[in-house]
Amino acid sequence: MVAASPAESSPSSSPKPIGQVLRDAGNKALGGGLPGMVAMATQVLSLMWLRTTINYQYRYGTDTTTALRTLYKEGGVRRFYRGLLPAMVQGPLSRFGDTAANAGTLALLDAYPGTASLPVGVKTLAASGAAGAFRVFLMPVDTVKTIMQVEGKDAVAALWRKVATGGPGVLYHGALASAAATFVGHYPWFATYNYLNSVLPAAPEGDLGRKLGRSAVMGFCSSFVSDCCSNSIRVIKTTKQTTREPMTYPQVAQMIIEKDGVLGLMGRGLKTKIIANGMQGICFTIVWRMGQDWWDAQHKAKSRAQEEQGQPRGGEQAAHVSQARVAAASPLEPTASPAAK
Repeated sequence: MVAASPAESSPSSSPKPIGQVLRDAGNKALGGGLPGMVAMATQVLSLMWLRTTINYQYRYGTDTTTALRTLYKEGGVRRFYRGLLPAMVQGPLSRFGDTAANAGTLALLDAYPGTASLPVGVKTLAASGAAGAFRVFLMPVDTVKTIMQVEGKDAVAALWRKVATGGPGVLYHGALASAAATFVGHYPWFATYNYLNSVLPAAPEGDLGRKLGRSAVMGFCSSFVSDCCSNSIRVIKTTKQTTREPMTYPQVAQMIIEKDGVLGLMGRGLKTKIIANGMQGICFTIVWRMGQDWWDAQHKAKSRAQEEQGQPRGGEQAAHVSQARVAAASPLEPTASPAAK
């Protein structure tokens, strides 16, 4: 898991000013988050029909085939894309938060001697907490999207009635579960990805097919582990968001267990979720990795141009920052990392 953190470099002997630390963390977060944002937008357009099916299953507990048939009868193909606009806002931003939290938090921790030597697992734990906090910020958009997916054409009216009854706080229903699910799902995803990246053989240099295939396998396995860990929390979160009347978390859990038992709480929509998130994980990992490579190429080209013009490159710091950012946001192939040579 060494690839998950730029901790290979020795920490500075004296702490950097907090402003510089935040700027460095922000640059690394953008490097990790923007490719992730583009990847997530691609997923929303191509796989939203599966996400709608999953949320419907989370709420009502049907099997995949029944959910697909029911949704199609309610409005054909367009029914699966109810909530597309909020999804196009929430999806890319949430993925940006996930990847930016991983890159930016690691950069912030590595900037100080007191935290630079922390185990990678502890650093990833902190990044997971940051990602969960960002999801809470997006809850109103997520609530609108989710209820539109579950309830279809009557969703907005149902949401306004719920707000009239419970107040604006209704838009944040499920926020605690959302943060918990993000935390529980985020950590296993990156921990699995980082572990596989450290043990799987590196793809040959210049072999794009094997390189993307390796990333796809790591993305699928990471999504599988993440889904199994967080599914029950997402079932509770979605149900709390989409009930017609405000309910507490214990009431939501009791309602689900009374209908489908504990297995229903743990497994509603899990099969569809694994398929969808496996596909999304593959897509996200490939597009993310290609985005990272493009980002790095742009920075290297800019540095070369400055060098040819005789402009200072900021010493080795510019190269170090770029290397550290990539290591934090998207682990390098073992053969590409100086620490691995």
